[in-house]
Amino acid sequence: MPARPPTKTSGQPPALTSAQIRAARALIRWSAEDLAKGSALGVATIRRAELRDNGTKLTAANDLAVRRALESAGVEFIAESESGAAGVRLRKPSDRAP
Repeated sequence: MPARPPTKTSGQPPALTSAQIRAARALIRWSAEDLAKGSALGVATIRRAELRDNGTKLTAANDLAVRRALESAGVEFIAESESGAAGVRLRKPSDRAP
């Protein structure tokens, strides 16, 4: 079964790519175990999601759990646009939660 491509569905942000998850973890220096704990998912689920070349096989609920965990740690997701690929960056320190 092919990987789920990043798409926009009704009221939900675009699905994360495996590259975004890996990059986000690297930015905040989280291990797969840290992300699993922060998202209440299994480490195997995180590792499988990161193995894909493009999209992930995460369910919408798991995708949202990963997104929320990483965003609460200071990551900002950048949607794909005509001028560039999807990506990640750290929020400005003043925009981060205490």
